[in-house]
Amino acid sequence: MDHRLDLEMAISREEFLRLLPGAAGSFTEGEEGLFRGVEGAGRWSIRLVPLADLRLGSVVLPRHRVEVRLTGCPAETAEAFLARLLRGFMRGGG
Repeated sequence: MDHRLDLEMAISREEFLRLLPGAAGSFTEGEEGLFRGVEGAGRWSIRLVPLADLRLGSVVLPRHRVEVRLTGCPAETAEAFLARLLRGFMRGGG
């Protein structure tokens, strides 16, 4: 079964690459902005698409659209992967 999730993240490419292994496990990098890996019996791909920076006064935040695709994964495997991916990119505040 195929699953998809499209997100918009205020994150630089460097920070995304730093966090990706902890969030998704091992992966290979293909063409610019495309990352692939295996999850159970299925496969996942994530495409990182640059967006215009978000400007809030003097604060500038880099942004990317993150397109997540899972193919050949049962629903419970895909849900677990997506939950782990989202947790891996959460930032604490306080």
